Amino acid sequence: MATLVLSTENPKAAFPDSAGGLRYVARQPILDLRGRVHGYELLFRSGPVTYFRGDGEMATRTMIDNAVIFGLERLTGGLPAFINCTRKTLTEGYVNILPPSMTVLEIEAGVEATPNLIAACRNLKIAGFRLALDDFSWTPDIEPLVRMADYIKVDFTQLARVGRLYLRDKLCDAPVAMVAQKVETQEDYQQAREEGFSLFQGYYFCRPTLQAHHKIPANRIFQIEILELLQGGALDMTRLSGLVKRDPSLTYRILRLVNASAVSAHQQVRSIEEAMIAVGEEAFRRIATNAITSELSDEQPSEVLRMSYIRGRFCELAAAGAALNPTEQYLLGMLSMLPAMMGLPMEELAPALPLREEIARALGGEDNPERKCLDWIEFHERGDWAACDRIIQKNLLNAEEIVRCYEEAVVWSEAALKSAA
Repeated sequence: MATLVLSTENPKAAFPDSAGGLRYVARQPILDLRGRVHGYELLFRSGPVTYFRGDGEMATRTMIDNAVIFGLERLTGGLPAFINCTRKTLTEGYVNILPPSMTVLEIEAGVEATPNLIAACRNLKIAGFRLALDDFSWTPDIEPLVRMADYIKVDFTQLARVGRLYLRDKLCDAPVAMVAQKVETQEDYQQAREEGFSLFQGYYFCRPTLQAHHKIPANRIFQIEILELLQGGALDMTRLSGLVKRDPSLTYRILRLVNASAVSAHQQVRSIEEAMIAVGEEAFRRIATNAITSELSDEQPSEVLRMSYIRGRFCELAAAGAALNPTEQYLLGMLSMLPAMMGLPMEELAPALPLREEIARALGGEDNPERKCLDWIEFHERGDWAACDRIIQKNLLNAEEIVRCYEEAVVWSEAALKSAA
């Protein structure tokens, strides 16, 4: 899940706050029935506090600082932003600075539906905000908020099936979208679909049903071999073009992307060699990488490809400060999403890849020095700030540089997705 780190004092760098920790903002995707991203829940940390809860004034300042400095549209790519709110932020109008059309205000679990809160929510709805009830469970006093809610979020790990079916019956006439939270497996996802949920939040899309003991398709192996060539030194065009030409679909993708790039309108290319000359080596590397990773994840939710781009670019950028090879780190980060892309377990994929042994072992999950950047980003995706801090401290990394690399990787990935679309 993409994650950004921002500072109120200086938008170009993260900074230690009064609690001694960096300010983190993580985003977790909410997907629809077709696997498209419906919106992102934003998780803020101010000091050791993981969520937008706790001290109302500090939490509100964190939320507004990040929204104003970076912009919700940039944080979510223009999709709805789901933001956890305390009673104070709702009743005292702190959230009014946020753009109503893009913001879904999540009312925290267990909040008492007082007349003051109900009136505040009614005014927020009139202003154009949408409301979500977080970690929902039914109580009679919550009904006025249910009537105003646009989303009901149910924690799949906390409420058993019988409780979820009870909620479905209670809410059958309410015009709300049901969101299944913490959906971690394909089994959870299928169960949620059967129970009538239409939106899903969790990492199930990164963990497809794996096909054990299946061979890796031959075209996938040479696509990964192409990726390795693209990330190396001077391109071996004879070897590269021979590999690309073995896959007509990949050849088409690359030529289409090259023709759509900043090449003269009067100059079209018809071969891999012409494409290389037309756009230059560096541009061709990026275009071909986009084409291959798009093809690898062609049947998966777009978020899988986005995460692959973010991980790869982050590991590449952070490599210098971690005394690692940027080329290998890009491949490590990007290929870490291969099980989600191909439906095969990593223990079957890693040994077959044309990678240096240490990188292959890191890809397989071995806790070695090659994995430190990938470990950081995986913890960051889940909002495990303490684990991120431990990796930085253990490896003597520059915290501000690490979070700057991540911010740049998120922006880069959005541009890469647009060019691959």
